[in-house]
Amino acid sequence: MSKDLLKEYENAWNKYNEKELKEVFELGDRFKDFISKCKTERECVVELVKVAEENGYRNIEDVLKSGDTLKEGDKVYANNRGKGLLMFLIGKEPITAGLKILGAHIDSPRLDLKQNPLYEDTDLAMFETHYYGGIKKYQWVTLPLAIHGVIIKKDGTMINVSVGEDDNDPVFGVSDILVHLAGDQLDKKGSKVVEGEDLNILIGSIPLKEGEEKKQVKQNIMKILNEKYDISEEDFVSAELEVVPAGKARDYGFDRSMVMGYGQDDRICSYTSFEAMLEMKNAKKTCVTILVDKEEVGSIGATGMQSKFFENTVAEVMSLCGEYDELKLRRALYNSEMLSSDVSAAFDPNYPSVMEKRNSAYMGKGIVFNKYTGSRGKSGCNDANPEYIAELRRMMEKENVSWQTAELGKVDQGGGGTIAYILAEYGMQVIDCGVALLNMHSPWEISSKADIYETKNGYSAFLNN
Repeated sequence: MSKDLLKEYENAWNKYNEKELKEVFELGDRFKDFISKCKTERECVVELVKVAEENGYRNIEDVLKSGDTLKEGDKVYANNRGKGLLMFLIGKEPITAGLKILGAHIDSPRLDLKQNPLYEDTDLAMFETHYYGGIKKYQWVTLPLAIHGVIIKKDGTMINVSVGEDDNDPVFGVSDILVHLAGDQLDKKGSKVVEGEDLNILIGSIPLKEGEEKKQVKQNIMKILNEKYDISEEDFVSAELEVVPAGKARDYGFDRSMVMGYGQDDRICSYTSFEAMLEMKNAKKTCVTILVDKEEVGSIGATGMQSKFFENTVAEVMSLCGEYDELKLRRALYNSEMLSSDVSAAFDPNYPSVMEKRNSAYMGKGIVFNKYTGSRGKSGCNDANPEYIAELRRMMEKENVSWQTAELGKVDQGGGGTIAYILAEYGMQVIDCGVALLNMHSPWEISSKADIYETKNGYSAFLNN
């Protein structure tokens, strides 16, 4: 990173030796595998808990039940209803000295099945959906889609569902009007080309031949689902089924320098935070990784960042370390430092008009720091203190991490938000940072493997310094 602020940020690919280049591509492969397998919050938590336990992390519930205490070097995790995860590495200093926090979210834009989704129309069986998060609805038509999630029966039995990923699985999709009849559609605004209520999934067309029942295509689908999962139509009411793009993440570009995959916002920052946390063997201050749900819809609910789960778990950890009281908890949170890890928009040469080049993020130039997010006059933003930014600059340069700064588009063009403002309410130092993406919030997002590597190293530098 040049000390001349007017000089262009350097391309990280230019600095790698043969060993580092190998590490860049190996990390890219691990990330591709992760987002290919983990397309829902629950799948992310299951996979990450498994790997965390293999690396010495204990469930805090087991620690509490055993009557054990925590000391320097101990590792624990807390699972929030299967849809959020907290990880703690106990440091040398008292927790009241503050925590070093990485925070990201594991939910991504998608389509969710409605509570009563199944219907039949003109001998076609369909699922009704409600889109989740900010999407361009027209991007979700004529794509192969998969269905992931859980069905909970009245007796409490959980049935895991994943259909559309195996080569032998069927896939599903939302149809679109043929171009020959699309004159009226093509005259609509982009936000109206496809309406939310029209994002219905086609799932079957063979009628049930048994009996004289009406809606026999629908009945045939229920017969198939009952045979496979032992469910009734009523069980959809207590299901959480997500419709996502079918298929694995892939290398992108002739040089394989990029990753194309679903859900990189924000599983790319979640995964790099997780890997950085696993690399930590000991710490001066207690290190924490927060992976939460519901960021795409306002961080609300029991598994979102606005719940008290994080604060309550910090209190539990402090108690297990023998240093809890309410005032010490408040001091610990105030003295903490956090990287609110979320993606940024990469400059796209196809659409330069929405970006301001001197304050844009670029593919291949490293981890992106956003001093503020928000929109139109910084509304709703977390605006990081310059003292904190200076501290982060020293850390990144000390560890030779490629970094850049950016805003999310031109001043009056748009904007966005993260979980940063929620943690900042405790008075801690917080800044947004993460990986720059092309196609953000689309079914298939694009990232640079160099940026994945630099971001993981940036998170490690933050935890270690």
